[in-house]
Amino acid sequence: MPVRAPRICSCGKVVPAGSTCPCQARRAAERKARFDKSRPNSTQRGYTREWEKARKAFLARHPACARCGAPANVVDHKTPHRGDQRLFWDKANWQPLCTPCHSGAKQRAERRHSGKAKP
Repeated sequence: MPVRAPRICSCGKVVPAGSTCPCQARRAAERKARFDKSRPNSTQRGYTREWEKARKAFLARHPACARCGAPANVVDHKTPHRGDQRLFWDKANWQPLCTPCHSGAKQRAERRHSGKAKP
C-alpha cells in the first residue's frame, strides 16, 4: 500500500503526511482565540435557562438523531439563527442531532454554504 511522502512546511520543517506542523497548529489556535474574544457568550447569543428547558423538552419528544439515528443530545437550528430571536425560537427550525453529527458534518456544511471559512 503506497504511503504519502512527508511535506515541507512554510517554516522549513519536514512534516509527516497527515500531520500538522506545530507552527501551523499554534497559528490556528491564536486565530481561534482572537475569534472567541470577539464572540458574544452563550447567554448573549440566547442560550438561557428558558432555552435549556425548551431543549430538554424537545429532546424528550425527539430522542433520535435526525441524521444517523443515534441518541440525540443536541438541538440544532437547521437554518443558523445568527441572533434572530424569531428564528432561534421557531421549533420548525429545530432538529435533534448527536454530538458527532452536529460537530462534524453539520458544521462543515454550514461553513461550505456560508461562503467563508470559520476558525
